[in-house]
Amino acid sequence: MTPARVILKPGKEHIIKRGHPWLFSGAIARIEGKPANGGVLPVCRADGRVVAQAAYNHLSDIALRILTLDPGVRIDGAFWRARIRSAAALRTALVPESTTAMRLVNAEGDGLPGLIVDRYGDHLVISISTLLMDRQREELCEILATELVPAGIYERSEGRARQREGLDTRSGMLWGDPPPARLEVLENNLRFQVDLIEGQKTGFFLDQRGSRELIEKLSRGTRVLNCFAYSGGFSLYAARGGARSVTSVELSAHACGLCRANLLLNGYDPALHPVVTADVFDYLPTLEERFDLIILDPPAFAKSQKDVARASRGYKEINLQGIRHLERGGLLATFSCSNHIDHDLFKKIVLAAAADAGVVVQLLRELEPGVDHPVLLAHEEGRYLKGLLLRVM
Repeated sequence: MTPARVILKPGKEHIIKRGHPWLFSGAIARIEGKPANGGVLPVCRADGRVVAQAAYNHLSDIALRILTLDPGVRIDGAFWRARIRSAAALRTALVPESTTAMRLVNAEGDGLPGLIVDRYGDHLVISISTLLMDRQREELCEILATELVPAGIYERSEGRARQREGLDTRSGMLWGDPPPARLEVLENNLRFQVDLIEGQKTGFFLDQRGSRELIEKLSRGTRVLNCFAYSGGFSLYAARGGARSVTSVELSAHACGLCRANLLLNGYDPALHPVVTADVFDYLPTLEERFDLIILDPPAFAKSQKDVARASRGYKEINLQGIRHLERGGLLATFSCSNHIDHDLFKKIVLAAAADAGVVVQLLRELEPGVDHPVLLAHEEGRYLKGLLLRVM
């Protein structure tokens, strides 16, 4: 029987040559053979020459996920082990010893599409979002256990990406000892308690470390408002940076408890740095106080393309309210982690908010995830987190 393979439409191989890791079904001329979903197939130009190897899943809009441009490489346990070793070595080189919580594997950014691995001290949390990685789950767990020697590996494979791959939500222990209810980690020598099982994402917003470092440098002598504060990441950095006061606003009572605990853990009095349990959309319009520095780091408003219009209105409203509560010369650090809100659209939304507030804003810096969240240069879709540091003139 002739082995299964993918034949692309004429010219579509340029997508691969550019380094983009995805091919949609529309790029495929035909499938030869009867490949299984989640398997690895050779990807051929229209003339039949192999140009890549990719994971295949006809259930997904992303029909092919490129693994390598080398047609001779075996996609086996040694392949996965080498990719994981390379990703871990990069973090060792880039992340200081004063930080014990980091992203070790960033999916396509590390050549492992659909696999996220986060380290929290001696524990790992993994998230799998593609059928390919789901089929390799046990082998990946064994590789992570032997290569990284964690105390335990916990899985949190959730979200719409799994649904699009034909997968159900799954969470629970994969290997070793379960994490404590609150696991303590270090980030630049600040101490944080994280909840790996019930917390948001994999327990902490690891992607914001670089922006938190910047906020610390800008906070001396300021009055800071941290909206959507979660467990107080930005708040702790602002307090250590010498802020006069830091007000943290978060809807989740559980997260507010973590925020207060983290303030106390680092020697800061929550009475001087209040934590408010409230919906930011209700809180800001009724607030009379003005601030020198405001952080807006909301959850993703747009879960799919059909949510973009509604999400855009939400982003505009919170940025309008944030700008209205800034002193002249004040700073706004505003973010979106919605994949479907791209960088250009986000800038337009914030600019419209500034115009409605009747102010002109300076762009001081564009903000992105830290160095432990690498993305492929050609993979714009991988840059889900975008942020702007602005100054009201």
